[in-house]
Amino acid sequence: MSFQIGIVGLPNVGKSTLFNAITKSKVEAANYPFATIDPNVGVVPVPDERLAKLAAQEKSEKIVPTTIEFVDIAGLVKGASQGEGLGNQFLSHIREVDAILEVVRFFENKDIIHVQGNVDPQRDVETIGIELQLADLQNVENRLQSVSRQAKSGEREAIIKKQVLEKYKTALEKGQMANTVQLTDEEKEHSKDIQLLTTKPMLFVANQSFNLDKKQFPISNFQFPNSIIIDAQLESELAELSDDERAEYLKELGLSESGLDKIIKAAYQTLGLITFITAGPKESKAWTCKAGTKAPGAAGVIHTDFEKGFIRAEVIQWDKLLEAGGYSQARDKGWLRVEGKEYVVQDGDVVHFRFNI
Repeated sequence: MSFQIGIVGLPNVGKSTLFNAITKSKVEAANYPFATIDPNVGVVPVPDERLAKLAAQEKSEKIVPTTIEFVDIAGLVKGASQGEGLGNQFLSHIREVDAILEVVRFFENKDIIHVQGNVDPQRDVETIGIELQLADLQNVENRLQSVSRQAKSGEREAIIKKQVLEKYKTALEKGQMANTVQLTDEEKEHSKDIQLLTTKPMLFVANQSFNLDKKQFPISNFQFPNSIIIDAQLESELAELSDDERAEYLKELGLSESGLDKIIKAAYQTLGLITFITAGPKESKAWTCKAGTKAPGAAGVIHTDFEKGFIRAEVIQWDKLLEAGGYSQARDKGWLRVEGKEYVVQDGDVVHFRFNI
């Protein structure tokens, strides 16, 4: 199960520098707009200290963390919805991701130009928001033309879709995001194929320069939901260090974890994902599924045959398995539960699925 986070922002805000740091790769990070033209994709492991502990107990041959994909998308400029800059190319790339991570520039650097002349985070956020709204409005208006014709025939699904599109149109024309629109259960059911940019979950990253002398960021908060403060250049430098060196440097800086770890965890949470684990002598592995997934669906993440032939699942929380000392001891204590098809898998569950093929 693959999930993608699209890294977006105006040119020269630090998107590619951040992407390089997250993925430890080297895409071009040049001091001019559109240095990144084709989307660059990096598969990133999700930090999870539970795996190493379980692997040690189970004497696993290898550890396999769950992953998430980050996509570095070309810089957006004012007028992109009308074709400015890379225009529709940018918008087509962003439509394919599951969530949007918007990098907002706070740092001052006269050697790195700002496409709008000066650093103004609020204006930049509004610029991107407006372009996404305008692109959605154009999409909605196009869809309405075809759906309206179908609705005239009395087709129930078309009538519902028309209602939904009209709700979106009203909100977007008022300068609101499509995710502010309230839909009924029936409207949600019949409009799953209406994919808009402003319905995607968003995560904001304030890119500012960390003060090495004071060991703190100039601002302590960023007035947007799901927001994180980082120094992309510092993160890029940290990414070059070994794990031990990175941990030591973070300690010197007074930071409990890297900004990259915060971003990856927050992105995971923004998408409403959880991790369940399979652990044994061969491997200890983390798996990704949506929160609220029932046991057969989680089994299907491992293999579709597991879902089709699902019988039951043996489940225990990871810390209880460690406390017990192993599966045998956990079973003796009555901590290893047997769950059926209606069980909702929880974050941190260690699961062994039973199935027929």
